[in-house]
Amino acid sequence: MSDKKFEKATFAGGCFWCMVKPFKEWDGIHDVVSGYMGGHIENPTYEDVKRGDSGHLEVVEITFDPSLFSYEQLLEVYWQQIDPTDADGQFQDRGHSYSTAIFYYTDEQRRIASLSKERLAASGKFNKPVVTPIRPAEDFYHAEDYHQDYYLKEKEHYKEDREKSGRDEFINKHWS
Repeated sequence: MSDKKFEKATFAGGCFWCMVKPFKEWDGIHDVVSGYMGGHIENPTYEDVKRGDSGHLEVVEITFDPSLFSYEQLLEVYWQQIDPTDADGQFQDRGHSYSTAIFYYTDEQRRIASLSKERLAASGKFNKPVVTPIRPAEDFYHAEDYHQDYYLKEKEHYKEDREKSGRDEFINKHWS
């Protein structure tokens, strides 16, 4: 039994397939799970969420060791994966279920996320307002098994989908 103290962070950043790998690459990240949060039905399926009537967003739930990788660092990685000025989805994925959000578990996470958002908005990186909401965490529902670690299970499809999305071009333009 480990005496490490893990914390959770949950982020919506469009398609969850593209949000797993950037976080899994760091020491201190224990797990990254694809799932759903923020809606009004219990135990939603991918079809419920994709249809757009469940109210849920596609999210990644990250379990991390804050002594090795801080919440501030998670936010830095998060901001660099999304278009924080787009309230209607992310890249090729459109609609509410693909919109962005930071879900906080503690007042400290809310405070840190708010400061991080304010710094990003003041940075001049974007010519439109940063619209990513900061919301209290709600029940997290695991996505179906075939969505977990999709970038490893379906390497070619993941690569093709990511290339078509426009995400990497946006990231390179704003963060390189």
